[in-house]
Amino acid sequence: MRRLIKTGIACALGGTGADGLIRSLAVARNMPLVICYHRVVQDVRAYGNSIPAMMTSRQTLERQLDWVESRFRIISLDELGARLEGREQFDEPLAAITFDDGYSDIYYNAFPLLRRRGIPAAVFVVTDLISTSEIQLHDKLYLLLARAFSQSSSAAHELFQFLLQHGVRLPALQSLKNGHSDPLAATKMLLSSLPQARIRDVIQMLETRIEIAENALEGLQPLTWEMLMEMNQEGMIIGSHTKSHTLLTNESLQKVINEVVGSRQELGRRLGIKVNHFAYPDGRFNAATVRAVAAAYRYAYTTCRHQDTDYPLSTIPRRHFWENSSLDALGRFSPAIMSCQVNGIFDWMGSCRQDHDLNARRSQPQRWLSYEASEDF
Repeated sequence: MRRLIKTGIACALGGTGADGLIRSLAVARNMPLVICYHRVVQDVRAYGNSIPAMMTSRQTLERQLDWVESRFRIISLDELGARLEGREQFDEPLAAITFDDGYSDIYYNAFPLLRRRGIPAAVFVVTDLISTSEIQLHDKLYLLLARAFSQSSSAAHELFQFLLQHGVRLPALQSLKNGHSDPLAATKMLLSSLPQARIRDVIQMLETRIEIAENALEGLQPLTWEMLMEMNQEGMIIGSHTKSHTLLTNESLQKVINEVVGSRQELGRRLGIKVNHFAYPDGRFNAATVRAVAAAYRYAYTTCRHQDTDYPLSTIPRRHFWENSSLDALGRFSPAIMSCQVNGIFDWMGSCRQDHDLNARRSQPQRWLSYEASEDF
């Protein structure tokens, strides 16, 4: 039903160009488009155990890039940042392409396509995972919950009891208490509510009861340092996505600084590069995390349309795209839907639910090192 509604709206607006007119009335029409992807796979149907909104097939990626290239000039994040920093007027439609998390399938499926077409792009990586056999915590949590819920009708209630025993009391836990066993909803609820240490406790508890099948891990492996080196040498920008992909807004100040600064230092040390770009895990930020990031990086990117007016270069908006973003009700690529997505026509269907705390008082003394003073490379 949701896709039918979107298809109808897109045909009415995207096909006539009215979506562009609506966008010009709502936001600066010449604001550059920054697209965020995660995984790029050959066929999304082969990864039924993975989080759907993380995946884009290579074919769909190429179709989306075709659409973007026909309407925008695709530039690098370095050029985008410099122009934003200089407050230049954008007299032509500009776009930038980014990939989050650092999955190895970016190297195998996206990188060759981008290189062949001469499209600049950036990848934001989780440094603690590079060249390891570990997978992202959100992937592990989702796989364990999906397995647990499929095996036992009482698994959701058992998880609720475990969280209560560990002092976790959240209104959102009521769904688990009632036995609701949607692994994706549970994953989102836990990740958005708990600090990473508690997430690891939940994972450890689940791992004592559930074993993840080896084939379920296929495609979830991270990039290696050798892959990153090659991609960087070919012109791809390497940015930071923290050390461990912790949601910064759930963590202590010391943890935030360690994640933000430590990842930049590791990338600089291993790749010999100056790291100017940062992406907030899950796009989550507030006044405190923005200050920490602004002290360490020249530019930082979110996944929503909100900006901190005091730190606009540290809260550059992006639009998240995946396999179904541009598909119509029949599962076909739709230029009209793509246009509506780019112009924000569907934002009301998936509005940002984050409390960015942008109006919080900034009366505490500034204790951050400046970006210039904290550079290592």
